[in-house]
Amino acid sequence: MAHIDPNIRSKPAPRAPIRQLDDTVINRIAAGEVVERPASAVKELVENALDAGATRIEIAIADGGKTLIRVTDDGCGIDGADLPLALSRHATSKLNDADLLDIRSFGFRGEALPSLGAVGRLSITSRIAGGEASVIVCDGGRLSAVRPAALACGTVVELRDLFHATPARLKFLRSDRAESQAIGDVVKRLAMAEPFVGFTLRDMSGGGEGRVTFRADPETGDLFGALHGRLARVLGSDFAENALRIEAAREGLSLTGYAALPTYSRGSAVAQFLFVNGRPVRDKLLIGALRGAYADFLSRDRHPAAVLNLDCDPQRVDVNVHPAKAEVRFREPGVARGLIVSALRHALAEAGHRASTTVAGATLGAFRPEGQDHAPGGPARVYQMDRPSLAGRAAAYAMQAPQPDAPLAEPWGFAETQAPSARVEPVAEAPQLEALPLGAARAQVHENYIIAQTERGMVIVDQHAAHERLVYEKLKRQMADTGVAAQALLIPEIVELSEGDCARLLEIADELATLGLGIEPFGGCAVAVRETPAILGEVNAHAMLRDILDELDDLGDTRLVRERIEAILSRVACHGSIRSGRRMRGEEMNALLREMEATPHSGQCNHGRPTYVELRLTDIERLFGRT
Repeated sequence: MAHIDPNIRSKPAPRAPIRQLDDTVINRIAAGEVVERPASAVKELVENALDAGATRIEIAIADGGKTLIRVTDDGCGIDGADLPLALSRHATSKLNDADLLDIRSFGFRGEALPSLGAVGRLSITSRIAGGEASVIVCDGGRLSAVRPAALACGTVVELRDLFHATPARLKFLRSDRAESQAIGDVVKRLAMAEPFVGFTLRDMSGGGEGRVTFRADPETGDLFGALHGRLARVLGSDFAENALRIEAAREGLSLTGYAALPTYSRGSAVAQFLFVNGRPVRDKLLIGALRGAYADFLSRDRHPAAVLNLDCDPQRVDVNVHPAKAEVRFREPGVARGLIVSALRHALAEAGHRASTTVAGATLGAFRPEGQDHAPGGPARVYQMDRPSLAGRAAAYAMQAPQPDAPLAEPWGFAETQAPSARVEPVAEAPQLEALPLGAARAQVHENYIIAQTERGMVIVDQHAAHERLVYEKLKRQMADTGVAAQALLIPEIVELSEGDCARLLEIADELATLGLGIEPFGGCAVAVRETPAILGEVNAHAMLRDILDELDDLGDTRLVRERIEAILSRVACHGSIRSGRRMRGEEMNALLREMEATPHSGQCNHGRPTYVELRLTDIERLFGRT
């Protein structure tokens, strides 16, 4: 190991004069924050087109955006005399009187275009209504003169050879495919924010006209109809079919969008899209609120899918937190979080026993007809019976008719064998019950699965999972009605905290008291824990308070105590529900189905798994080749 002189750090550094940085260097430094990768450049240029009032935007890229990014729009355009100013630092048309608390556009900092021009070869061609088209070029920060050009309307911004002026940045970019995927994600996110605007993404790699990798035409109708159509195009029809409409308002904030059923969950948070005043954001407060709304319906390894837009007065949210404008700060974070949680929980409760249609699709995909051994990709075997003649059918009916003098035989030879595991229960009022959503119970299979018949197919119910959810919801209602029983500590536990942590805990003392956790000030920076929730048993109060403080730091709110109580109730419900292997009579099975129909969230168990699968008659017939 090399010897380090201990006195080397104490030597004074040579004095260097303070000087003003060159504008080109300033723009390249700014580009390091604003333009992280080609997708960042696409985001800035498309947002400029949206701010210009464009109704159609076309994005063309080549080699993952490294060699070409071209954004064409039909917006209001830029006057030729203003083109040099558009490429100067901190020049913008989107701020009124420099009021950073009244931002109603995507861009406002005036950094994107000069930053792009500092690290690449940028050209802007634009034309305003009634004016002449003009073009300006910026190569590595050097501006050309404004020249006449040919353009019908709008603006065309072309960026070539991104980072050619800072080649070291190119080494940190990923493969062309990965960068193209990131650009596609950016365009799709903006397309969800603006359903009335048409978007086209074209890959020009290899020359020619390229190929269209994404296209979304402008939607029509009202906001929710347009958004639903756009989400079906961007996220797929499965999300659109299993998404619940979200519309709520509170204290000047409004929430709109769509959130998927718990049974339509994902293994990661890739299907969570959050917007504030139409701006795509990645805010931990909003993500935490979304997670908290689904906490009672999903296990920790599953993530909800949602597209939500939170609208509020620009004065109540700060979007000038980071140059990328992906982070925001709310003046009243608790109101925003509470609105999201309450709106989502209300929508999930309104969904009742509904489960996602993808459950049935996965079930049908797991079936395989007997003898289906054809080669992958080859034609499936077709099962088709020949139609008998009229005479043949008459002879068959005659043979099947009961004979009045024939002795009765045991049906199907079951008299000498052991009783099967499937038990059929005849129901007198079956026609009336089949009209209900979960139909009439027809059988119990393997003492765990209830088979019910509906007017349009059949339903398979997991009796243990379904009853577990019903018991859990009943326990939660009882807790809401009577409160959480508190257990007084014989000797209060004193917890020493910092001054700030102590103040934050005492601010939510009333909320914690409703959950059975009683705390009060104990002088200085200490709190005394006098009561804990009885259902939790023995509690490490110091560790619990630390966890609550961590949650307050991370999310601005805490659900730790409630989630632990609900976890206990979930385990109680699991042990108190109908066990697998118990035989049920027809009346019991139908009673369970009716209670499921009347209980919110009964479409999934406490861990987010479906409690029933519905198969349409057409799907069943397709399995047997009858269609």
